[in-house]
Amino acid sequence: MYGVTTMERKRAKNRLLHILKIAPVLKAIFLSSDPIETKREKIRAFLADMLWATFDDDPTIPPLEWVLTRDAIGVFKSILSKRSERLSQFSFLNYVNDLLNDNDLGDLPNPSPDFLAEFEHVLRGVMGKTGIYAEKIPAFAKYKGKKAANLRSADLSRLARTIDQFIDRYLSGLDEDVIERRKINQSRILDYFSASASDWDDWRWQTKHIIRNADTLSELIELPDEEYKAVKLARENRIPFGITPYYLSLMDPRPSEFDRAVRRQVIPTPGYVEKMMVLKNCEDCSMDFMLERDTSPIEGITRRYPKIAILKPILTCPQICVYCQRNWEIEDVYSLSAVQSKKSLEKAIAWIANTPELSEILITGGDPLLFSDERVESLLASLSQIKHLERIRIGTRIPVTLPQRITENLIRSISRFHEPGKRELLIVTHFESAYEITPQSMEAVQRFRRQGMEVYNQLVYTFYNSRKFEAVFLRNKLRSIGVAPYYTFNTKGKEETDDYRVPIARLLQEQKEEARLYPGTVRTDEIVFNIPGLGKNYLKAAQHHDLISILPDGRRVYEFHPWEKKMFLVNTYVYTDVSIYNYLKKLKAAGETISDYRTVWYYY
Repeated sequence: MYGVTTMERKRAKNRLLHILKIAPVLKAIFLSSDPIETKREKIRAFLADMLWATFDDDPTIPPLEWVLTRDAIGVFKSILSKRSERLSQFSFLNYVNDLLNDNDLGDLPNPSPDFLAEFEHVLRGVMGKTGIYAEKIPAFAKYKGKKAANLRSADLSRLARTIDQFIDRYLSGLDEDVIERRKINQSRILDYFSASASDWDDWRWQTKHIIRNADTLSELIELPDEEYKAVKLARENRIPFGITPYYLSLMDPRPSEFDRAVRRQVIPTPGYVEKMMVLKNCEDCSMDFMLERDTSPIEGITRRYPKIAILKPILTCPQICVYCQRNWEIEDVYSLSAVQSKKSLEKAIAWIANTPELSEILITGGDPLLFSDERVESLLASLSQIKHLERIRIGTRIPVTLPQRITENLIRSISRFHEPGKRELLIVTHFESAYEITPQSMEAVQRFRRQGMEVYNQLVYTFYNSRKFEAVFLRNKLRSIGVAPYYTFNTKGKEETDDYRVPIARLLQEQKEEARLYPGTVRTDEIVFNIPGLGKNYLKAAQHHDLISILPDGRRVYEFHPWEKKMFLVNTYVYTDVSIYNYLKKLKAAGETISDYRTVWYYY
């Protein structure tokens, strides 16, 4: 075992030395006999010289590479700082130095391929050698006037055709052949339950027949062994699981590349279940990732911002998203015991009434549209009597998972509280994939729209919907049914959701290279990371976060700034991301061409 470790160490050192050929000056500094602090200062001086060279228009750095160089230098300088070492509890500088000079690593492991890949790309960025740009300047740049315009237009058309090659890989639930396939799925499910088409359209029938166990599920769709075992283990350990018959009909009888995001919404991975079992049986572990206990002044209320608060009158849904933010509070799918007591709800509403600084309330949970029409109306009536509330937002995934619930009667119960000029009532839903968009979900959305209510979407960006232009395809289809893209959320760093998480660099790449290529009316959402206890951090704005380290396993460590940082003294939040290298490996295993994602390393 010792020999293997030594051999791995030698290979890692040789690989590092090879990478350092990109930056000979840095190689000489690392291999010198100088004390570590002298090396730190010399590297800083080298980076400062490189930064000045970029701003002095160094002809050795190709056009636009200087932007990548500037950014990479900033990252490297951040990683070298002692403050970053303290926050991340890891010294990148010491680690690389010890590896190259055969020093004892202590408890630290040998560098992973993930770490070596990160190190190489940082150095390529610093030295202006990323190689991501074509050497030739576009032809249109050599001309002016109509000729330049025509050449530019031709280039844009070629780019559009390239985009279409990606887009054409995906299907929408509005495609005619998909609609026909789902009619067959519906018939098969109805036959299984000995039910009729009128039953299918009854939302109460749907909730009474939620699929709650692996055996029933495996009789209705083909279920790989690991998924069967994961669902079975989840139920044995009281981990919420359930799928409405309607949502099950959106899954292909056999797993396909088209329904993968649909399946992964509700069918847990083995890793998720195993981690959930550990967390549920750990007395000292908290699953309250968002620190809602620390931002809840009264039961049923969460408040992180000056003008808006969250009201949670119910903590269950017709089915539970695997990566649910509140899985620590949710006992089961469609659980009757999950409703906030009448007395507690009245206290929460009274608290809202006695907090005149609030102008908006988000009703969520759980899913508040699981209430009866009368209860929904009663809740909205109570809130509408609070004069300082200008806006009531309803967070619901029911248009996606149970569109039968959006009846004309429910719409009447809700829409009468939408009074333009006085009070806005709007819907925020959660489509994850264009494969979830169906004629039924479109009609549910349009019922709100016909009453003048806006419908917005919050997309959670997971591994299962993160392929090239996949989110763009979804946003485009959402606009076509009347839903405005609102937020794209980074999957929260909850331990149990590691199988779902995507590197922050990929969100930035998606927004700046894919969403940016579509009209502004389609790319209206904002990429955010909801920081525990602090609220939303807007990822596109580089000034809101810093990359402060890269760990031996290749994971980046970020420091996120609170939204109120220019107003109050509030702590920052340190977050360890998932590995870009490992993410790309998973994409490759899923059939993606990794070179299509090559620029992801240069997003920080």
